[in-house]
Amino acid sequence: MVARPVARLQGRVSAPGDKSVSHRALMFGALALGETVISGLLQGEDILRTAAALTALGADVRREGEVWRVRGFGVGGACEPQDVLDLGNSGTSARLLSGILASHRFTSFMTGDGSLRRRPMQRVIEPLSRMGARFQSREGGRLPLAIVGTDEMVPIEYELPIASAQVKSCILLAGLNAAGETTVIEPAATRDHTERMLRHFGAEIRVAAAEKGGKRITVAGWPELKGRDLVVPGDPSSAAFAVVAACIRPGSDVLVGNVGINPLRAGLYATLKEMGADIAFQNEREVGGEPVADLHVKGGGLKGIDVPAQRAPSMIDEYPILAVAAAFAEGTTHMQGLAELRAKESDRLSSVAAGLAANGVAHEMGADSLTVHGTGAPPPGGGLVKTHLDHRIAMSFLVMGLGTREPVAVDDGSPIDTSFPGFAALMNGLGAGIEAA
Repeated sequence: MVARPVARLQGRVSAPGDKSVSHRALMFGALALGETVISGLLQGEDILRTAAALTALGADVRREGEVWRVRGFGVGGACEPQDVLDLGNSGTSARLLSGILASHRFTSFMTGDGSLRRRPMQRVIEPLSRMGARFQSREGGRLPLAIVGTDEMVPIEYELPIASAQVKSCILLAGLNAAGETTVIEPAATRDHTERMLRHFGAEIRVAAAEKGGKRITVAGWPELKGRDLVVPGDPSSAAFAVVAACIRPGSDVLVGNVGINPLRAGLYATLKEMGADIAFQNEREVGGEPVADLHVKGGGLKGIDVPAQRAPSMIDEYPILAVAAAFAEGTTHMQGLAELRAKESDRLSSVAAGLAANGVAHEMGADSLTVHGTGAPPPGGGLVKTHLDHRIAMSFLVMGLGTREPVAVDDGSPIDTSFPGFAALMNGLGAGIEAA
């Protein structure tokens, strides 16, 4: 795909449903008794993989127009899948479902596409093994993965080596089918959609401050979760592309409606405001237990800043698009605490650095840092970016091409549909020039 420079962007769009919330809505609906009705669910490929996996485990998952209905099997009530669970490109599906599969007395098998098979699973294998499950994997804990589960899970207290909402959620999901209380200690606060949704479905969950900072999250085993109605807010990570595109084109005026602004997900917007972006939160409200607002963005000059490492958990998926914003800013932007980016759909840190280099942007990459030197003028562009099957790399550099001096191309736009179906059409509706190369 290729993106060509445009003068400015203008109009109103709505963000697609939040991917993190959509995965969890389906999973908790399956673990509940009765029917869960979900509105606003993301229709991306990753979510469809989760829906298919839950169907294979015995849940009744049906789409009726814009509404999804899930009739669950209850905690501990899944049946043995008849085939290998193919989770495509979805790391969230793989890691969270591991907690459900490990807490049932059957053997299951997971695989995925080339990108997912390269992603490490050891971070969930280790705590789930302590709880009583057994695993067989490729070297380094990589997929395909065989999970020999148990219905006699041992509740544990587990301190996360690295702040990760996926690993936290996986352990809490396994703890639902354990006798007693399971506690996860996170060194820094990560997105809390799992905790919010557990309460919504009727689980007993406690959140307290940890002794060394961070949080202790405790869930009581064997709750009777009950089906609930849910409304999925717009995805702040997906909204970020339209927001940054407006920021880098002077004269732009864009409203992105229905964006989740959970403070544990909104680090990018705080960072953009520090860089001088003109972003206003309008019509703030609560949707499905999550804070939501409409984001009104006007294009203008950005300046380079230092982004603190402690902000990383609240914006870990947004660093590729932040690097694009930094390329247009005046001065240097230094980002720290990025080690987790190396365990995403690609080694995102290296992929971003390579994309910047291909388009003439001065930068330095460290083991867990990225420094981007902007001049306040449009970068040269003209490069072909290798996406490594990573949807966020593809979308980020297509946004860059809207403001560079020469068009920017990405080698493969097909992964975009995993998280943001209709991305090009939505952006082009605002005046972008994104098309098949």
